[in-house]
Amino acid sequence: MTDDFGLGLCKMAADDDKRGRISVKDKAILNLKKFDVGDRFSHITLPKASVLIPLMVKDGKLWVLFTVRSMKLRRSPGEVCFPGGRSDPTDRDEIATALREAKEEVGLHPEQVEVICRLLPVIDKTRSLVTPVVAFIEDTFQARLNPEEVSDVFSVPLEYFIRPLKYTGIPKKMGNIDYLLHSFEYDDSERNTSFRIWGLTAHFVVFLALAIFREKPTFEVPYDLDNWNSSVENYFIEFINMAKSKL
Repeated sequence: MTDDFGLGLCKMAADDDKRGRISVKDKAILNLKKFDVGDRFSHITLPKASVLIPLMVKDGKLWVLFTVRSMKLRRSPGEVCFPGGRSDPTDRDEIATALREAKEEVGLHPEQVEVICRLLPVIDKTRSLVTPVVAFIEDTFQARLNPEEVSDVFSVPLEYFIRPLKYTGIPKKMGNIDYLLHSFEYDDSERNTSFRIWGLTAHFVVFLALAIFREKPTFEVPYDLDNWNSSVENYFIEFINMAKSKL
């Protein structure tokens, strides 16, 4: 595919968007493709992990599916997260890891998943390289929970992560790097319960919402929104160098 052809597709999509013909899903995919890192960071010599970020369209809006970690787990029991885990030697790449974990945790089979892209990875507190894999699933998906790993699933409108009703930004420091830890509280009125979405999971879903909606959020983010993709990548490289220096 030539660059001119690719630009032509983007222009056609933009024209369709103005006429209201492009779907919510197609617009999201178009924007996400601009941030697909592919295997650019697969060579980094850190332990690897992946998460699957499942998107769905309900009533004309984008929703994102979360899981709640089982209380039986030693690490972070009861916390909100995405399906995912550490890479297995049999996994072909980060996508294979995310799909395998999603099947094991919530019964989401690979044939039920439309993988869109890999977004910029992050270094977690165990100094593992965690890659978010974004995919679309049907809104009719019925999770089959592995009780050893997952106690619940729920979904939240993606736009909540640029215009939240309840949000706290917590300044943090890793080495010499300052960063902001996002913490959202989402009240699920249908289930009469609240969920706290924070830390790495919140970081991923905020990045996702910014990539898709291309809007300034109602809270601060620690990078330049006018040039935020390269800004976040530079930020990421700082974390990589810091993590490697401590190995």
